[in-house]
Amino acid sequence: MSSLNSLPPSLRNSIQKHSLLKVIAGLNNFDRDSVERIAVSAAHGGADLLDVACDPYLVEIAAKKSQLPICVSAVEPDLFKAAVSAGADMVEIGNFDSFYPQGRFFDASEVLSLTSHARELLPEVVLSVTVPHTLPLDQQAQLAIDLITEGADLIQTEGGTSARPFSPGVQGLIEKAAPTLAATEVIVKGLASAHLNAPVMCASGLSPVTIPMAIALGASGVGVGSIVSNLKDELAMVATVKALRASFVGNVSSRV
Repeated sequence: MSSLNSLPPSLRNSIQKHSLLKVIAGLNNFDRDSVERIAVSAAHGGADLLDVACDPYLVEIAAKKSQLPICVSAVEPDLFKAAVSAGADMVEIGNFDSFYPQGRFFDASEVLSLTSHARELLPEVVLSVTVPHTLPLDQQAQLAIDLITEGADLIQTEGGTSARPFSPGVQGLIEKAAPTLAATEVIVKGLASAHLNAPVMCASGLSPVTIPMAIALGASGVGVGSIVSNLKDELAMVATVKALRASFVGNVSSRV
């Protein structure tokens, strides 16, 4: 866990205990008021990490309002340096979900190229990389191995925005999370079989019902976005983050 040692102790501890909760404001969300509401809600609800668009001004706002470690997300590594200078603790290539409705897809070779470029630009900064869920599961597992070999520190899964749940209630929540849970399972096992000790973040489409499943599959933490950011009332946002936080209790993986 080389670069991970540069993270704040509280964040390292959450990763090691498989209890990290990341709230995602949105890769394409540059609305200051929205980011402020999400930042405050994440902090009051008990999140460990806040993920915002790769913009120095938003990094400063998010850090000031939340007092949480900040991750910035982008698909253009050249944007990362300014965000890190503004105070971002880590950077992330992805999440790609927001690009799919535009017809923009990312194959394994492009994600590897972006990772290599980001690592060259920022050799000491913690780098998380999303594995596109549009790849078959076996290719997702192989890409995760290649990404860690290329210099990524964490792997993140995705898939919730493309899921099409057809059942109400709890069953629908499980159907919504199925793509990212499946990716987590194969990637965690793939990394272990390759003897690579790298944290996996399960993200996209999760809820208090499915977070324990992600942790049981070996995820070191989870990322949640629209379940919080789509709410307009700050009290509701805080309550939702608290419910997400509470879903970890008694379900933390024994893997460290």
